[in-house]
Amino acid sequence: MLKIPELLDSLEAELKRIIDERQLVNPLMIGIRTGGVWIAEQMHRRLNISEPLGLLDISFYRDDFSQIGVNPNVKPSQLPPHIEGRDIILIDDVFYTGRTIRAAMNEIFDYGRPNQIVLAVLIERDGRQIPLNPDCVGARITLNADQRIKLTGPEPLAVHLETIEAVA
Repeated sequence: MLKIPELLDSLEAELKRIIDERQLVNPLMIGIRTGGVWIAEQMHRRLNISEPLGLLDISFYRDDFSQIGVNPNVKPSQLPPHIEGRDIILIDDVFYTGRTIRAAMNEIFDYGRPNQIVLAVLIERDGRQIPLNPDCVGARITLNADQRIKLTGPEPLAVHLETIEAVA
């Protein structure tokens, strides 16, 4: 089904195209914990980005922690103090509803106003709830309502399709 090397190659090609097309200068790459960081580490290395990789933990920016609670494993975000005017490549593993990306952008804007943000995801699936779209995608898939995609890693990276048990 989905093979990590092919997904990474496809995402890398899309990123190279968009970096050239949108003329990104010395971009800052930011990975969203946890799976997005694993993908960002791969892309950071493949694209030879000189700036250190930024890490983002959006736990406090989620709009659903009144329902699911705060993640007990919250880690601090690691971003440079100055984001103002920067070109940013934001990386996540799976784009689903758009809520994770909304939360990530809220946190990024707390650090300053970037020049532009390019959103790159390994896998985009159906189910969007917020009007956001990734700029670069490794693969697009359609799943049933009871299915989800799970990335495991970091070594080795693997993608699993899971079926969610219905609650009676």
